[in-house]
Order: sequence, then C-alpha cells, then structure tokens
Amino acid sequence: MKAFNTTGVCVPERHYMVDLGGRVAQIKTMVDAGQYFTINRARQFGKSTTLAALAKYLKDDYVVLRLDFQGIGNDGFLSEGSFVQAFCRLIRKKKKSGLSIPDVINAALNTYVEDAGSRAKLDALFEVLNDWCSMSSSKIVLIIDEVDSATNNQVFLDFLAQLREGYLNRDAEGAPAFQSVILAGVTDVKNLRRKLRPDEEHKFNSPWNIAADFNVDMSFNAGEIAVMLEEYEADHRTGMDIKAIAQEIHNFTSGYPFLVSRICQLIDVNGLPWTIEGVSGVVGKILMENNALFGSIMGKVQDNAELREVLERVLFSGDELPYEPDDIAIVDATMYGLVENAWGKVQVSNRIFEMRLYNFFLSASKIQTTPISQVGMSEKGSFIVGGRLQMEYLLQRFVEVFDELYGDQDARFDEEEGRRRFLLFVRAVINGGGNYYVEAQTRNKERMDLVIDYGGERFVVELKIWRGNAYNERGEKQLAAYLDYFHLKKGYMLSYNFNKSKTQGIRRIQIGDKELVEAVV
Repeated sequence: MKAFNTTGVCVPERHYMVDLGGRVAQIKTMVDAGQYFTINRARQFGKSTTLAALAKYLKDDYVVLRLDFQGIGNDGFLSEGSFVQAFCRLIRKKKKSGLSIPDVINAALNTYVEDAGSRAKLDALFEVLNDWCSMSSSKIVLIIDEVDSATNNQVFLDFLAQLREGYLNRDAEGAPAFQSVILAGVTDVKNLRRKLRPDEEHKFNSPWNIAADFNVDMSFNAGEIAVMLEEYEADHRTGMDIKAIAQEIHNFTSGYPFLVSRICQLIDVNGLPWTIEGVSGVVGKILMENNALFGSIMGKVQDNAELREVLERVLFSGDELPYEPDDIAIVDATMYGLVENAWGKVQVSNRIFEMRLYNFFLSASKIQTTPISQVGMSEKGSFIVGGRLQMEYLLQRFVEVFDELYGDQDARFDEEEGRRRFLLFVRAVINGGGNYYVEAQTRNKERMDLVIDYGGERFVVELKIWRGNAYNERGEKQLAAYLDYFHLKKGYMLSYNFNKSKTQGIRRIQIGDKELVEAVV
C-alpha cells in the first residue's frame, strides 16, 4: 500500500504524489534546446523528486549524469585538486549504479581520484568530460542537486566558469560539451559572488550569467492535489469530499509540496477525518512541529534583521511593500520561500508560514511577560467551554482587560500595536488547540480580517481603528460581504476608539442575514 512521504525523494510506485509529468515535459523542452539553467527553489519544495522524475524521463534520449553535491564533504572544496577528486568519485559511483562510462573516460577519472596533485586540475577534468561528450552516442545532460553545499567556495565558482566556457565554445565553435546543465538548490547562483565577497562591487557577479530563466511552476494547484487524493480515496474509501479537501489544503499551503504532503500524511497516519475541520486541526499540529523545514527558514529569520523587518512590516503594519528585485532582504525572503511577488507587492507565500511567523514574532518570551497574554492564559478555561471557543465572551473580556491595563494611557497607539495586543490575547487562549491567520487581501493600514479556527468552527474578526461612523459602516458592510466567502452568518469586529464620548463594550448589528458582534475598546 502506498503512503504519503515527506522525507527524501518521492517514488510514484511507493508514494501518493502529484503527477509531475507536465512539469518534466516542460523542463525537457529546455534540455532539448540545449539550455543551461538553475532550479532555484526553497527547502523541501520537491526539487530532488522533480530531478529524479526528470532523469527517468530523459533516459531514452540522453545519457543523464545526475550528481548530488551533498556527497562531497568540506574537504572536497578546500582545493582544486580535492574538488576534482571528489567530483570524479561521484561519477564513479554512478557507474556502480548502471551508468555506462567509456573505458578510456573511466581510466582518466581513476587517475584523478588516485592523484590530487598536478594532474587533478579543473581544465584537465573538463578535457575528459568534453571527450566523453564527443564520443558518446547520445548527448549528455549533467544534473547537479544540492549545489548549496558548494556555494561559498571559490573552487565552485571556477567550476562554473569551466561550464560557462564549454557552453560558449559549443555554441560559437561547435565544440563538444554537455547538451544541458541543470543546477538545483536553494541559493540563487547569481548571488554566489555576494557570499564570497560582501563588498558592493562584486555583489552580483557570477560566472553563471549564461543561465536561461526557469519559469516552471513547481507548486501544486488544487486540481493536482485532488488527483492525488483520488488515488488515495480509491485505496481507502474514506468518503471525503475530494474537491473541497483539496481546495482547503491549497488554501493553507498555496501548493508548497512539503506542506501539502505533510497535511495528508498526518491525517492518514493518525486516522483523522478527511474533512475541512480535520485539515484545520492538522495545520495546528504542524505549526507546533520543529521539522527540518521550519528549522531552516526560521533560522534564516532569526539571523537576518533586515529580513525580520520586512516580514514584520507586512504582517503587523499592513504595509503594502513594493516587490523590489534589487532589495537584498526581499530577494533573500523569496529565495527561502517566505514571500512571493503578488501583483508587484510583497506577500507571505502561504498561510502556514504566515501563522508560524506570527507565532515567532509573538514569541514565548513576550507571552510570558505581557500582562494581557497572562490574562488570556490564566482565564483560558472560561473561553473554551465543551471544546468550543466562546468568541463573543473573548471579545467582551478583552475589552475589559484592555481598559484595565491600558485605559489610562494618554498616548494613542497605531493599528500595529492594537493588532499585536489582540493577537497576543487570542494566541494565549487558543494555543495548542486552534490556529489563526490573516486574510492577505484585507491586510492593510485600515483593516485586517483575522480568521480563527478552533474545534471545527471558524470565526472572522475584523480589527480596525475607529475613524467615524461612515468609515465604520463601510467596514461593517465589508465584513458582511467577506462572511459570504466563508459561508458564515456571524462575524465579529474589534474597534479601537479614542473618542472620549465613545460607548465601550459589545453591540450587535444586523446587516441582511448577517449578524455582526462589535466590540469597542
């Protein structure tokens, strides 16, 4: 029986997975055209699985030399000779796996492995590789996975320069060279020189300026997820609503391959219901994991102050940051898979990353030291009754606690501070049993729609600053319209009002068939 897989390469015969046929066919057109390019995607975005499928797809037309630079240790990058030795060892291992290597080429590789001295040089290695390309009955495609293992080494830049020279000589003079070279990793190869030389002059200088653009979409759409679930359903007969579940998984993940598979894996392994509520519950579990993906991306956030600033501005301030391809923080955030270019603006790439980032910025230390968070934690039992979140009482109590803690403050605070305080309160209440996210289309300086999932129920809360009755009435109509999207009849509003004549507390508003509960602070 097949299973969902989130570690290593996915194999169609053993794992439930999205059909990659269309993607590898697109990539083959680039190979057929003789292009050299980089598959630059975030961690666990399905690069290795795609390369495995591609190698299988190409084998009838090409000799495929697929290497993984994780097989080269640190010592292999210390010098030109050690790199040539390690590279030749990787090729020899492929011979043991069935790759056909001409005897004369194999003998030359053995020579370099045995002697890292004067003979083991990059130019000599490439003479051998070009000879192989010349005598091979089929054109050779070189695929190198995990190039990140090499990106902070000068010897790798020299290796790229040799590939570049072969590419140029092939096209200009008809010299033998690889038909196509594919480098896969997280790091964009054009940024290599920045990692080696941090000064401005060399920031983006790389020998890989011959690379063609790689525009193949490697994320999964809802239809592709549905096809995968159809195969699972044929085996297990759960009775799930495949289309609805696929769409909900896509809503949370935006098709990030690891996250899609992880949701399905946890539902399957734990025998949980294949329902909308089941998906939401599993998302809560994923947010509490310290898996390799989160460890990698959150480590980048912790170590990069400029990156943190960009993310906080988008998440809390509601700033609509223009997507600037020359902004280093935005480039890095994109490379790590945290943000994307959404119609010219910076947007967090999926809801799960967004929730994890909110949890990071509302860190455990803040929760323990912020008075409003302490109230949320200490009174959690009154907000969760019979496994259900008492949303209206939560808003009522927040108004009371906010007034007790901050009511005598003369200084106004902006939307960002108001959002932080409410999120701290909500997170303290639902942590471990529910999750929340902000609808990206409503995140701006004027309003923010917070969506809370708890116990199979969904609550939408609009957060805003009071700016007069007319503005407030527009917000009420906007929220009522937004509730239609979720098929909800009841919504909630939290308004921060600094007028001395305000009426503080809870009030109810009826708009058509929608009931709005507004809390005024």
